Amino acid sequence: IWYNNKMKITKQRYVEYVISTPINYTCTNLAAHLEQISHDAVNDYLRREKHTSHTLWEFAQPLINNCEESFLVLDDSVQDKSYSQKIEMVKLQYSGNTHGLVKGIGIVNLVHVHEGDYHPLDFRVYAPDADGKTKNDHFQDMLRQAFEEKGLQAQTILFDSWYAGMENLKFIHGLGKFFITTLKENRLVSLSKEQDYIHLQQIEWTPEQLQEGINVKLKKIPFTVQLFKIVATNGDIEWVITNRDPGSIQAQVVQKENQVRWCIEQLHRELKQLTGIERCQCRKQRAQRNHFACCYHAWFSLKIAAKRLGKTLYQVKHDLWSDYLRNELRNPRIRAYQPA
Repeated sequence: IWYNNKMKITKQRYVEYVISTPINYTCTNLAAHLEQISHDAVNDYLRREKHTSHTLWEFAQPLINNCEESFLVLDDSVQDKSYSQKIEMVKLQYSGNTHGLVKGIGIVNLVHVHEGDYHPLDFRVYAPDADGKTKNDHFQDMLRQAFEEKGLQAQTILFDSWYAGMENLKFIHGLGKFFITTLKENRLVSLSKEQDYIHLQQIEWTPEQLQEGINVKLKKIPFTVQLFKIVATNGDIEWVITNRDPGSIQAQVVQKENQVRWCIEQLHRELKQLTGIERCQCRKQRAQRNHFACCYHAWFSLKIAAKRLGKTLYQVKHDLWSDYLRNELRNPRIRAYQPA
């Protein structure tokens, strides 16, 4: 493709660059490794195009097992921009990686999981100054579209305590779906109509209740939920709730299904470590959004290659550089200096 006597950058070319480059994901680096492509041409491409999350469903639909036994997992990830000064959409927000506030761009993800196999279905950029939407708005919008427009059959939705607010719990219950989520330890619950609300730590548990859970009432929630106290081997306690019928699920199953949520954390790591999703330095928000969309495209490309080869995504990416290293070891272009 030719434009002003210079080759024009395309999405395919940009995605293949994201897949292939080891550490540097800048427009300058891409331009330096393509003939007849300038930095301005790459930057212009990212600012001109409008790639969105809609393509994720096109990629994922033929790959997923769309069944009731599958899970939908939601969580957000902060793309660290700590050293940026003029990148649009960057704001101070909490990052789970650093367990503190960082300057970055937030992305809310929706992921489909079935028997350990996971695929992103949708993502939304958290930019309240641009669209006026909160993370909870994106949370509900993605779920609504997943069931009403995409026809997802998954019955269980997983998310962490940040999204376990009143409106989200009521929204999922209203969809006729089940949720499994965690509660912060300062959350108040009531064990009966006659009893006031108490802190989670004040509940006295019998061995049977630790196995079967306790039916409790949350403030401003018009239905009861099953509360489970999950104690890890190191003594850490996790408070897990579900809107499934009392007695229909036990602690071991709740714990196992709640752990499925960590697939989305793996996705976040792969996007950052293998596609450089947080390393674009373009200032305009449209360029950042397009870079994000291309990184998800790159992730799907690596995922499909990994399945075909029977390898992990990390192995597939590493293999790109293994041949180079073998060739250099056989015939080094720069040999070790030997003093006379």
